[in-house]
Amino acid sequence: MSDTSKFPDPVYRDTVLAPLFEGVKTHFAGHMDAINRAHLVMLVESGILSADDGARIAGALAAIAEEVDVPALEYTGEYEDYFFLVEAELKRRLGDLGGALHTARSRNDMDHTLFKMALRERAEAMLGQLLTLAEALSAKAEAEAETLIVAYTHGQPAQPTTFGHYLCAALEVLLRDAARLSAAIDGLEHCPMGAAAITTSGFPIDRERVADLLGFEGVLVNSYGCIASVDYVTGLYSAVKLVFVHLGRVVQDMAFWSSFEVGQLYVPNSLVQISSIMPQKRNPVPIEHMRHLASVTAGRCDMVVNTMHNTPFTDMNDSEGEVQQAGYAAFESGGRVLDLLAAFLPSCSIRADRVAANMDAACVTITELADTLVRDEGLSFRQAHEIAAATARAVIAEAAPLRQGYAAFRAAFEDQTGRGPGLDEAGFRTAVAADTFVARRDRTGGPAPAALEAAQAGYRETLAELRAAARNRTTRRNEAATRLASAFNALTET
Repeated sequence: MSDTSKFPDPVYRDTVLAPLFEGVKTHFAGHMDAINRAHLVMLVESGILSADDGARIAGALAAIAEEVDVPALEYTGEYEDYFFLVEAELKRRLGDLGGALHTARSRNDMDHTLFKMALRERAEAMLGQLLTLAEALSAKAEAEAETLIVAYTHGQPAQPTTFGHYLCAALEVLLRDAARLSAAIDGLEHCPMGAAAITTSGFPIDRERVADLLGFEGVLVNSYGCIASVDYVTGLYSAVKLVFVHLGRVVQDMAFWSSFEVGQLYVPNSLVQISSIMPQKRNPVPIEHMRHLASVTAGRCDMVVNTMHNTPFTDMNDSEGEVQQAGYAAFESGGRVLDLLAAFLPSCSIRADRVAANMDAACVTITELADTLVRDEGLSFRQAHEIAAATARAVIAEAAPLRQGYAAFRAAFEDQTGRGPGLDEAGFRTAVAADTFVARRDRTGGPAPAALEAAQAGYRETLAELRAAARNRTTRRNEAATRLASAFNALTET
């Protein structure tokens, strides 16, 4: 059967090739140019191309970069993709020599290399935002180290702690998330160039040289894995997703705490919107925006990872241009969350009056009464728990604060032990005070000032280590860009 059709089919052109071309223009053209230059330097240094041919190709690449207005290009279907457009430009200027640049490489290894280059920029920027948020949380936690709040479990008032203690809990998770993201960035630091289509090349290529010129830590060793193992994608987006799953939980607490019924978090007017009809309303809607943007970001990460599910372990378009470009939206929406939260939390304050009222209403210090009875009265914890529970039931029934419950406590103590307590009313009031509760929780990780400051010292050290790792990666890439420019320019002077 005779096939007279010509590539590309108009529908395929408009639905696939043209959008991919636009994506390359926006995201990858600069990285492809860097790969072309690094590969050319290696070909000349390895003796695969002569110095004269290298100089001519280098001159043409420089002219293309100078003369071609990439953003103004429109996809016509004359060339399959941007790669072939550049190769056609080289051939137009150099004749057959223009095709020599593609010696010992493939679009397969080129694609995964430039995808890594694009991802590491975005991931490094997000890590920077994460660390800025972590620094804001740390500073706010230090400022609020003694600010009492009610901590909730299962949606109910549980125990007193401090806002600083709560923020440090969120900070610990954020730092673990930052470490996971930093490790995922390290997973981008090995270069696929030299793998060619699948099995490397019969030419004496220097893979390490290309990796170095492109700012990678080293080569990705197995050539099949270079074009098949997309764990650099799944690992990165999994790490990004966890950031926003975890931050979303903190944001949800902010919604709960700022509700009228709880009211322990005050959101300033600058972050509150009003109702168009109800004049009494103060709506802290940035919380809702952070919550939904965090969920959108997690969903976008899932989209990328799920696209890889049940795909063949080989080079395939499922991991390439379309999904790579779609995934970048996760960095955009996630970045908005990080910036907004870094501004939001430091601006908020705790309403001491609402905290005190909720503590009084819910007997949140009652655990310390039980602990005091174990320490000072020699009771078992279960006995002490029963006495404390009876005391709490009595004062809650009377709608009285716990500090006024000494009579109820004494009655419960006598009923449980058959004797009077050694704890007098003044001692009782001290035992059930929120300040006492916090001060006595001075073990590692507790809310007492010394324990909290010791934890903060560790957080600051972790932050410094993560910042240093990011700086080292950035320095390596910047120095590599300088080496590439020098080596490429040297070709043109041959």
